[in-house]
Amino acid sequence: MDLKYRRVSLKLSGEAMGGKDAVDFDAVERIAADVKTLNDAGVEVGITIGGGNIWRGRSSGDMDRNKADQMGMLATCINSLAMEAALRKLGVPCKVLSALPMERVCDTFTSQRAEEAFAAGKVVIFACGSGLPFFSTDTAAALKAAETRADVLLLAKNVDAVYSADPNKVKDAVRYTHLTYDEVIEQDLKATDLTAITLCREQHIPILVFAMKEAGNILKAVQGEDVGTLID
Repeated sequence: MDLKYRRVSLKLSGEAMGGKDAVDFDAVERIAADVKTLNDAGVEVGITIGGGNIWRGRSSGDMDRNKADQMGMLATCINSLAMEAALRKLGVPCKVLSALPMERVCDTFTSQRAEEAFAAGKVVIFACGSGLPFFSTDTAAALKAAETRADVLLLAKNVDAVYSADPNKVKDAVRYTHLTYDEVIEQDLKATDLTAITLCREQHIPILVFAMKEAGNILKAVQGEDVGTLID
């Protein structure tokens, strides 16, 4: 199989993990099945998951932002453990590494531990974001892409690409297939947050924004097919 990307940093939203319940295991297992296709194809996959299905710190009112974001980090750990369980159920070897030390639950992230897991053919799940408040999980996924020398940052979104405006609200919004980092910044396009874009630009990590919910899209993405918006 021809692969454009051999190692990927995949960012999943917390909302993709939720549904009628905070953690919808049917949804989690569907995503895990897609990740399995990558692992079976020999792609090294690192996953960063948001926590918005459980807790969204930026909507916490007047709560101290440090504490609100720490709660969000713990929410991402719950999602990471759910993904680990779903992958193991499918027979996919995997390992959870946390940006926050919690040795009774999972190992603490280091780039060396991630490398060892990739070398063993394991999917690596990065829990607790960056381990720091005020940084989004998109930024955490970009950081993990840099730390693990990923070939690409895959941003799985609810829309199929980057648009000039919200396509659900603006009928004639323009769909982009290719953008530069600077175009995203200058036009204030809502592909991801500014910190993630800037980090990827500095480290020369391409970003692919696509809709993972469409069957087969994730495999097409690593094969280099046109399934969304490429930012480089």
